[in-house]
Amino acid sequence: MPELRKDPITGRWVIIATDRARRPSDFSHEPEKVKSGGFCPFCYGNETKTPPEILAYRGNGEGPNTPGWTVRVVPNKFPALGIEGDLGRQGDGLFDKMNGVGAHEVIIETPEHSKTLAQLPNKQVEDILWAFRDRMVDLKKDRRFRYILIFKNHGEAGGASLEHPHSQLIALPIVPKRVREEVDGAKQYYQLKERCIFCDMIRQEMESKIRVVNENTDFLTIEPYAPRFPFETWILPKSHESSFENSQTHTYENLAKSIRDLLMRVEKVLVSPAYNMVIHTSPLFEAGNDHYHWHIEMMPRLTRIAGFEWGTGFYINPTPPEEAAQYLREAEV
Repeated sequence: MPELRKDPITGRWVIIATDRARRPSDFSHEPEKVKSGGFCPFCYGNETKTPPEILAYRGNGEGPNTPGWTVRVVPNKFPALGIEGDLGRQGDGLFDKMNGVGAHEVIIETPEHSKTLAQLPNKQVEDILWAFRDRMVDLKKDRRFRYILIFKNHGEAGGASLEHPHSQLIALPIVPKRVREEVDGAKQYYQLKERCIFCDMIRQEMESKIRVVNENTDFLTIEPYAPRFPFETWILPKSHESSFENSQTHTYENLAKSIRDLLMRVEKVLVSPAYNMVIHTSPLFEAGNDHYHWHIEMMPRLTRIAGFEWGTGFYINPTPPEEAAQYLREAEV
């Protein structure tokens, strides 16, 4: 079983994925290629080649694990965490550890193997968002879990191992350090000013316009003021909402439009780069609050993290966010 171990100095937890154990000779110096061509377990007709589906949207009344689906969710065949068992929290001298209990699922976004998320129709992207929500609502019933992260790896440099469009979900028994820092920072700001820092940021960005990429009725797309990576972009709901799964249902249509708009601009300006996209939402037992504001972070993989970044936690970004916003804003999509 995988194991979760806590760094006693920084408080950061890591997953020791014993089921994925690799010897020194297993680590290739060549980057892993995204598998393209040949057999794909996510394509139509190969439903029996994945673990049994957890959720699927079908319009034809066909049974589970058969063709006819538009969005399909299955357990990850090689999960980072295991769904069975107790947490088994325990000490190991001054160290803390627990069993690697969690959920690891794959959201297969479309039956069409060669399409990107930006190329899908708006309704299809909206259905994907509904699948995210449905799985989060179901998994949050499990009292072992404290946080659910939904993320998308696109392209070889983004960590994708299969070409077929898909996202992933991991339910964790702890709140990740990065998320906890965001939530606690937002809470400190709220305690000082009795306002949500994200709402204040949205108001300021809408007034200045210099880092705004696009907006619609419900969502604002911006380059954050202090981005870690060139062309790092955030999508935020204009109204205060602390958790993605509790978002107003009518907004998913406009969120789908915002995601497609951003990805089309990125594909145009940066020539279809690899990227990572994550949803940051409130921890499960803090879902309704006045200080945190869920949002999407999209990071194109344009630079490499090297010694300075690893050693200091500082990031060197060669593209000012104001210039990145202008490039994306002026792209014809």
